[in-house]
Amino acid sequence: MVTVSYYCPRCETLAELERDAALRDKCVTPEPLDGWEYLPAYELDGEIDPQERADGVELVCGASESTDEGCGEPYYLSFIRFDNGEELDPRVGTVDVNFDFLK
Repeated sequence: MVTVSYYCPRCETLAELERDAALRDKCVTPEPLDGWEYLPAYELDGEIDPQERADGVELVCGASESTDEGCGEPYYLSFIRFDNGEELDPRVGTVDVNFDFLK
């Protein structure tokens, strides 16, 4: 286990999580990525591989993981996701949309 630090994207307050050394972190964003499922940070409790249960972690700035008071807003640590061996682009939705204008 290692301590990994993340900054709040709004106020740059530091949060620290105990994580497995094999990380597959993708990004930290102020809003959740479309189609990603997040575990609240308080549910991790030293969990070795949260990637098995969710696509990321929801942190609340200023909560117990934070090193300072913070802004109180949630932010999101997203893990790398794969589909059929290909890394998914978080900017592209995971829902297929087909517009058939001939009907």
